[in-house]
Parts: sequence; structure tokens; C-alpha cells
Amino acid sequence: MSTSLQTAGVSRPVASSRKKRFSLVKGLVWILFAILFVTQLYPLLWLFIYSLKTNEEILSGRFFALPHVPQFKNFTDAIDAGNYFRYLLNSVKVTSITMVSVLLLSSMVAFAISRFRWKYGQAVMVLFLIGMMIPLQATLLPLMIMFKHMKILNTHWALIFPYIAFQTPIAVFILSGFMKSIPHEIEESAVVDGASIFKIFTRITLPISIPPMMTVCILTFISVWNEYILAATFVSKEALKTLPFGVNSFVSQYSVNYGAIGAFLVLGALPVILIYFLLADKITKGMVAGAVKG
Repeated sequence: MSTSLQTAGVSRPVASSRKKRFSLVKGLVWILFAILFVTQLYPLLWLFIYSLKTNEEILSGRFFALPHVPQFKNFTDAIDAGNYFRYLLNSVKVTSITMVSVLLLSSMVAFAISRFRWKYGQAVMVLFLIGMMIPLQATLLPLMIMFKHMKILNTHWALIFPYIAFQTPIAVFILSGFMKSIPHEIEESAVVDGASIFKIFTRITLPISIPPMMTVCILTFISVWNEYILAATFVSKEALKTLPFGVNSFVSQYSVNYGAIGAFLVLGALPVILIYFLLADKITKGMVAGAVKG
């Protein structure tokens, strides 16, 4: 009888300590979510509220105040005066060609580096890793001279070629890390059945590598979609400019339409946000597959 009472007396403090520990962990999790909300989601919410204000409300200094009357006219101004659809089509064209080219080239390079046993495989990988460390600003002048001689300035190719060059190294790094984890027995059995290198690459390696390829696709899309420096340097024709240039449409010598700028930024960020949230799980799986398995 006394033993059972002693056991009950010991179990109660243990249970209460477990509850306190669980509540402490739960509180820390909620604090972490709150920090993530403030640092990640709130700026987007603030930008949307900003886009619904008038210039007077924006310049009043009350950054966190709601608009008295939502100015949805800012969005119509952003679409009409900002040439939104023209710039959107240009961005879609440049981004699509870049994404397809990066996926094609990086997958072939990663396949050669990770699956072939050749002498200079690691040296080629080091070259691509060095390409990741080259700053974008250091290439502006050489590219300007090169594109001038090639007569492709003020064309979309002057943007596509550098985008491909800068996005391919990180794509090769991600894909090669994943492809190294694919068992060689799969390819050996395919060779026994008479499959060529091309069939092994297209019918075995590429279907297995879809998760990291989706990661490469999204990372390339986000980087190219928001890029401004190269586009401002190599393209000056109004008809060829990409989406980030639409902000300049609302800045004149004597006035600035801040509400329309906010609306244009919301419209410009909307495709990136939608694609990211639709494919967020694939991005996570691809990064984990390329980093951990490799």
C-alpha cells in the first residue's frame, strides 16, 4: 500500500514536468511562427496596404495606418500607364527561354560529371563552382563590349545569354549532388538490355531527377524574374524592357505616384508568390534530395 502511494507521488511530479516541458516547447514554436510571420508575410501585407493608399496618406508618415478609402485605381494605373502586360510578356519570354536552356544544359553536364568515370570530371565541377563566385557587376563591361561586337545589344538575347551563364553553375551543383545518389545498378541493367547513353539519360536519369529539377526551375525563375542590373544595362528599347522597369513609368521630374508604384510591385510579385506556394513542397524535396543524398 505504501509502495503504491510512493509510486503515485513520484509519477505526478514527472507528469507535471512533462506538461510544463510540452507547453514550453509549444510556446517557443508559436514565438518562432510569429517571428516568421513578421519577417516574411507582413512585408507583403504592408505592400498591399501601401498600394491602396493615396500619395497624401503615404507621405503623411503613418506607415501602418489603413487607407481611408481603398484606391483600387492604383492597380488600373499600374496596368495602363505602367505597360504591365507588355513588360509581363517580355519577362515571360526571357524567363521561359532561360529556364528551358538552364535545365537542358545543367542536366547534361550534371549527368556527365556524376555518372561518367572520366579523368577531368572533378576539374569541370570545380570550374562550375568558380562560376558561382563571380560577381555579376564584374562582367558588365566585358559583356557590353562582347555583345556590341556580336550586334545583339537591345535584344532579349543580350539578357538570355548572361542569365543562362549565371544560373547554370548552381543548377549543375544541385543536380549533380542528386544524380550521384542514383544507384549504378539501374544503369548497368539498362546497358545489359541494350539501352544507349541517350536512353539512359532521358528515360531513367531525368525522370528520377524531377524533384531537384523543379528546384532549379523555381530558383531560376525567381532570379531571372526580378533581375534589374543586366536588363538596365543591355536593353534600352521601351518595347523590349522587362517587368522591373514598370516602376519607372510612375516617376517623373516633378511628381511620383507612390500608390501606383506599390500596385505595380504587387502585380509584379504575384506570379512569383503563386508559383512558389504551388510548388513549395517540390522545392523542399529537391533541395533535400540534392544536398543530403548527394
